Parts: sequence; structure tokens; C-alpha cells
Amino acid sequence: MANERKDTLAMAIDVRLAELWAELFELRPEHLDMELLGWFLRAAYGQGYTDALRETQRGQLCLDLGYAVPDTAA
Repeated sequence: MANERKDTLAMAIDVRLAELWAELFELRPEHLDMELLGWFLRAAYGQGYTDALRETQRGQLCLDLGYAVPDTAA
């Protein structure tokens, strides 16, 4: 059951990052370096942050996937 939840979460995230994944996989391996991978990670983080801001309800992705919505108190 835990693996199924992980797979579902991974699929939901991969769909949101499809364009970024496509761009990454179009690159030739010799063009990949740590700096470029860092930029892809930053872009993925930014996309996730933007997606969270666009949710109709806070924590909607978590709710959709059956996860608890994280507390906002810091």
C-alpha cells in the first residue's frame, strides 16, 4: 500500500513537471553537468511552489492523494 501511494505521488508530480522532464531528456548526456542539473532542480521547486499557490484549496494535492495537509504554523 505504501509503494502504491508513493507511485501515485510520483505520477502526480511527474505530470506537473512533464515539460521540464521533456526538456531534460532531450539533452545529450555530455551536455549535462552539475550546474545545469541545479537549474533544473530550481525550476522544479519553482513549479511546485507556483502549483501550490494556484490550488483552489490549500493542500489540495495532499487531499487528493490521501495525505494530511501540513500545518502552516512555523
